[in-house]
Amino acid sequence: MSKPKHILVIRLSAMGDVAMTVPVLRAFTRQYPDVKLTVLTRDFFKPLFRDLKNVTVYPAHVKDQHKGLKGLYKLSREIRPLKCDAVADLHKVLRSKVLKPMLGIRKVATINKGRKEKKRLIKGKDFKQLKTTHQRYADVFNTLGYPIDLSNPTFPKPTTLNDSCLKLIGKPNKKRIGIAPFAAHDSKMYPLEHMERVIEKLSEDYQVLLFGGGSREIQILNYFESEDKGIINLAGKLSLDEELDVISNLHVMLSMDSGNAHLAAMFGIKVITIWGVTHPYAGFAPFKQPDDYCLLADRNQYLKIPTSIYGNKFPEGYKDAAGSISVETIVNKVKSVIPA
Repeated sequence: MSKPKHILVIRLSAMGDVAMTVPVLRAFTRQYPDVKLTVLTRDFFKPLFRDLKNVTVYPAHVKDQHKGLKGLYKLSREIRPLKCDAVADLHKVLRSKVLKPMLGIRKVATINKGRKEKKRLIKGKDFKQLKTTHQRYADVFNTLGYPIDLSNPTFPKPTTLNDSCLKLIGKPNKKRIGIAPFAAHDSKMYPLEHMERVIEKLSEDYQVLLFGGGSREIQILNYFESEDKGIINLAGKLSLDEELDVISNLHVMLSMDSGNAHLAAMFGIKVITIWGVTHPYAGFAPFKQPDDYCLLADRNQYLKIPTSIYGNKFPEGYKDAAGSISVETIVNKVKSVIPA
């Protein structure tokens, strides 16, 4: 049977998970330049794929015209004329399960999320490194006849910043650090009073750019901001395209186990991640970052970590587990990975 020449890639949300597909798709396009990929995802995520050759984004509007069963049928009718001859389902949720038969495409490969081994990891029965999500994505393409080698990745060059970005961050003599203090769940976050000290200490030697989104996060980051100290809040001031441009120019990103870590890793930026009740063994560490770039909560104190895969479940007393990592540990780690 001939190999597919046009693959529909399904990965709808959330941003971090979508960003994790990018290094895999970049490797795919480099190793199989004659194969076309169409990525079905949210329209907002389109900039993530902007520099990938032979990759087109088809927007799924799952909150309005593509909502529900009728909406998915409408979406399937829109996709059919694209003449995709295979589907790579990197999401495996109810929405993608319903959509796939509607497309009339015979060759379909679906991600194995490894739920059983992740369950064992959470229950403390098998505390070991599981297959990475990046490799799980690659395995889907292997099923379609396209094995992907992720061992020697390439990354895009830093993007030239436009006037809007330069007006905000200027052209400092200091090296740039991005800091993204927030995550989807509080239990994945470093306590904000400790993070304030981290920001203050790092601002002594570097320009600090703060990332986040939403009114509450913007309000907190505005409090952290200090133009005199070179601490600049970018939240709510740039488009996603512009944020990616800035991220591509960072020397290091300090992030929680969250989407910003994966956005930076897309560009090959050094990423230091802080982990609370989740753990990199579940396979969600940023792409191609050394193990010691993951700063972990103290498991001698918090024996049940990881308490869940996504940080949405944890026992009493575990909410601030990330706070067991000292301010000095974080500051010294960031400094150690920035070239002199």
